[in-house]
Amino acid sequence: MLAAAATLCLALSACGSSVHTGAKIASGPAATSAAIANAITVSPMPGTPDASPATQISFLGGPGTKVLYVHAVGSLSGYHSGRLEAYSTGTGESFLPTRGFTPGETVAVNARVRVGKHEESVGTNFKIAREAVESTAPFPAHESDPAEIQSFHSAPSLKPSSVQVLTPAQPGAASGDFFLAPYQGTGAPGPMIVNGEGQLVWFHPLPKGEDSTNFHVQTYEGQQALTWWQGHVLKLGFGQGEDVIANSSYQKIATVKAGNGYKADLHEFRITPEGTAWIDAFDPIHMSLSADGGSSNGVLSDSVIEEVDIKTGLVMWEWHALGHIPLSNSHSKPSKSSYPWDAYHINSIDPGSEGNLLISSRNTWTLYDLMIHSGAFKWRFGNGAASSFKLGEGVKFFWQHDAEWQPGGLISLFDNGASPAMEKESSGLLLRPEESKRQVTLVKRFVNPNRTLLAASQGNVLNLKDGNWLLGYGELPDFTEYNAAGVVLFEASLGENTQDFRTYFGPWSGHPKQAPAIAVAAGSSGPVLYASWNGATEVASWKVLSGSSTSSLTPIASAPRSGFETTIPVSGASGYVEAQALSSSGKVLGTSAAAQVP
Repeated sequence: MLAAAATLCLALSACGSSVHTGAKIASGPAATSAAIANAITVSPMPGTPDASPATQISFLGGPGTKVLYVHAVGSLSGYHSGRLEAYSTGTGESFLPTRGFTPGETVAVNARVRVGKHEESVGTNFKIAREAVESTAPFPAHESDPAEIQSFHSAPSLKPSSVQVLTPAQPGAASGDFFLAPYQGTGAPGPMIVNGEGQLVWFHPLPKGEDSTNFHVQTYEGQQALTWWQGHVLKLGFGQGEDVIANSSYQKIATVKAGNGYKADLHEFRITPEGTAWIDAFDPIHMSLSADGGSSNGVLSDSVIEEVDIKTGLVMWEWHALGHIPLSNSHSKPSKSSYPWDAYHINSIDPGSEGNLLISSRNTWTLYDLMIHSGAFKWRFGNGAASSFKLGEGVKFFWQHDAEWQPGGLISLFDNGASPAMEKESSGLLLRPEESKRQVTLVKRFVNPNRTLLAASQGNVLNLKDGNWLLGYGELPDFTEYNAAGVVLFEASLGENTQDFRTYFGPWSGHPKQAPAIAVAAGSSGPVLYASWNGATEVASWKVLSGSSTSSLTPIASAPRSGFETTIPVSGASGYVEAQALSSSGKVLGTSAAAQVP
């Protein structure tokens, strides 16, 4: 049927092409994620066994990459017309077919691409998956203590989990705020910032049924921004949602969605300097698993990695674990039921400096150095099968999370050690892979000396850049800062049964657009005013004004800021009151609406 296709090529004028012009062209060594001059990477990659029926065909190259024509033919669906759309980075284009491909068919693609004055023919062939309808049952919630919920008179809609400081900051502890995304506990889920004393700085409650993960500060378009994943955490162990970018005023400025018919998973969202994002998705597909002990009519959850152009939403690059990692390498076993087999569980993606990605596959107990241009592995190591390196003394990890490049070619990761339990406690590892010696050595191991913590899922290791390291224990509600010698400098915990996929830390300056909030209540010695300003980081004190009308208010009291909500006795108040938030220099930063004194 491929030979029967009646058209040799699809010229741009013949397919109704709409090509974006005037795109900003990146420059420098990191201008393209392919990182190989004039090399064109086509996705889906050759041999991909389970591309989406809704897939686009991506052509990623260097600056100025231009697709001249595309010829795409399905073995069942025949010839496909479509249009080309350019990436905002100026490094390629995607071909968007007018109609979807047919499940089970093989697709052959031939194209002509120009980079500068150089032209070449490129192509790919891939098979279309038979998509499974996954269960949307939510991750089961656990009961916890209602007393572990924060509440505020001036902000009654905010009900976040409490934060208990177990070890106050010791000399040498880093200064900054913690970025958390608690869920599963009694408190409301949502992105949350707390300071070094565990006091709330900002909380964004989510709609019922939604959760968030991966909440931290990234750089987008040259500015610091808050980013997080938001959506539904499924019982199957992955998420379906989208990634959010908000500015320093907590206003949403961009949303990143997975392409090609997928929904963004909760595990990774990493913005690049070029304005692209690395994300992952889980894709349940029908396939026979009988060779691996499962059903002949089984369902597999494949792990998919995408690089998405944030401005256009186009998929620039895509990779499927099923096409590169043998199912026999998994330490998770399939069941005879239709419950999806999570053979890989890719849970972290970190781009390197040489056109590569460091990825962690939890269920193969292995880290992989993936070459972006070819999709193949430069090396892999771990307690899984076919390790490229010999593991030195103390180098072992099981069901790991959050593998990241560190300065000097080191790699950090969170060794869960469970589940099921293969070790007695979880730890943070700093490893040195040596390609010339084909070995990996242990540089540091961080383990809590105060308590035995074994996290069955989630978790991360964060380099605080000053020799200190932060471990978030994921499924457990704990997070701990260590110095280079492994001494605990700070330790805190969220409410019972509360989970936080990753814990982040760093400086933050927030400037909310909404006004401060107040509430006034009768106290034993007269009226009491409660003042707060969700997300404001520069408030040093509060000034209270009162009067018989809102147009005749004069100062009657003041108080230094105390935690998220400041309590101020206003016995001399009558009629109406309002509160002004002041900076350390006395500048008025914001003024609340007036409230009537009871």
